[in-house]
Amino acid sequence: MLIESFSAKDTYQIGYDLGSKAKMGQVYCINGDLGVGKTVFTQGFAKGLGVDEPVNSPTFTIIQEYEGRNIPLYHFDVYRIGNVWEMEEIGYEDYFYGEGVCLIEWAELIDEILPNIRTTIFIKKNLAKGYDYREIEIV
Repeated sequence: MLIESFSAKDTYQIGYDLGSKAKMGQVYCINGDLGVGKTVFTQGFAKGLGVDEPVNSPTFTIIQEYEGRNIPLYHFDVYRIGNVWEMEEIGYEDYFYGEGVCLIEWAELIDEILPNIRTTIFIKKNLAKGYDYREIEIV
């Protein structure tokens, strides 16, 4: 599915809509260049899941846990992961196969350890259509 976003508000809403339908045990992988709106999308996703506290990218902590309406959100940012074995140190399997929802920014960096069943979101800019325009593909 390909969705067009014309503003950060649109990107947030697309994340919100997806988050409001998320279920325990699901893994969502977000890929895209720096500055495309991964964190804005994630903030909407978290709000849709019922997270009321501020959500920021956990670039230096790798994972941030949030309590949603009925299930927790495990928000990963693996941009600074040197290799997938660093994920072992934080016990990634407990999160990936646990009772919450995982949302992983920069997921392509740890592709070899991701569950086979997952939803992948690609966010891309297209400056020919405007500075704030994004193509969001969900597969």
